[in-house]
Amino acid sequence: MIQISESAQSHFRKLIEREALPGLGVRLSAMHPGTPRADVRLEFSEPGDLKGDEWAIDCDGFTLWLDAASVSYLDSAEIDYETRATGGQLQIRAPKIKGVAPGESASLVERVNYLVENEINPQLASHGGHVAVQEITADGVVVLRFGGGCHGCGMADVTLKQGIEKTLLEKVPGVTAVRDATDHDTGAAPYISRDSAA
Repeated sequence: MIQISESAQSHFRKLIEREALPGLGVRLSAMHPGTPRADVRLEFSEPGDLKGDEWAIDCDGFTLWLDAASVSYLDSAEIDYETRATGGQLQIRAPKIKGVAPGESASLVERVNYLVENEINPQLASHGGHVAVQEITADGVVVLRFGGGCHGCGMADVTLKQGIEKTLLEKVPGVTAVRDATDHDTGAAPYISRDSAA
C-alpha cells in the first residue's frame, strides 16, 4: 500500500520524540484528490485530532494515520527522506492522487467528467474560468455551465465550439454535441466583455 523508507521513519521519529507528546503520530491525507490541483497533506496529529476512521500503519516508534477517504488516491505512495549537504528533503510520491483515467468500460459521465476536470478546466483556469457539467443527455449531448472569467466572456462561443466541443468529440466516444446552458448576461467578471468581442 504505502512505502515509508527507513530514513523517513527515522526523520519522523526524531521530530515526534522532540515534541514529547503521548500518542503523537503522523497523519497523511489527499487534498483535492482526483483533480489537477491534488496534493498531499502531511501533519502531526494527536489521538484527539483524528476523525476515527483513519487507517493505522505501524511504523518504527510511531503510527502513520491514513485518511480513510484518501486511501485509493494514496495507494502505492512512497515517502522518503533524503539527506543533503544543506539539510534534508522529504519527498512524497503519490502516482494515483490526481486520479486514474477511466477505461473504455467506464460510463460516459465518468469519462466526460474526467476530461473536463483534468484537461479542459486547467486550460480555462489561465483565464480565470472553468466549466461544470450540468447534464449529459441520453443521446450524448453534454450540457455545460461556464463560471469565473468564462461566465459572460465574449469568446465563450469560440471556446465552446473550437475548444471544448472539439476536445470532447475527439476524446470521448459517445459524445454527440456540446451545449452551453449559461446565462452569459449575468457574468460579473468576464475575461473578455461581450461588447468588445462583438
